[in-house]
Amino acid sequence: MKFSALAAIVPEDMEQECIDAARDLGAGGITVLAGRGISNTKRKTFFGLTYDGSQSVLLMVLEKGLSLDVLKALQKIIMPDGEDSRGILFTVPLEHLGGIDFSQVEKFEKHMKDSLE
Repeated sequence: MKFSALAAIVPEDMEQECIDAARDLGAGGITVLAGRGISNTKRKTFFGLTYDGSQSVLLMVLEKGLSLDVLKALQKIIMPDGEDSRGILFTVPLEHLGGIDFSQVEKFEKHMKDSLE
C-alpha cells in the first residue's frame, strides 16, 4: 500500500468545511496548524492597519488513491465554480511511514476495495 501526505492551506473560515469533507471521504487523523500568509500582492489596509488573512494548514497521511479524492473535494471548496483560489493543496508521496494506527490502515484497505468494485 502506498501513502501520500496531503497539505491543504486554506482560509481559517473554511477550515471546518475542509475537515468535514476530508473526514467524509475517509481521512482519519488531521493535524491542524495556524498559519499566516504573505502574498505577492499588496497587503490590505484598514484604517492604517495591515491585514494578513489567517490560514489553517491541514496535514493528512492518506492512502495514495484516497489522497487524490480528498484533494479534488477540497479543491471544489477553495475554488467554487472556477473562482479564484482561496488556498493551495498538494500531495507528497511518502517513502517510509511509521506510527500509523492499524485501524486506519484497515480503513484505507476498505476504501481501495470499494473503489475497485
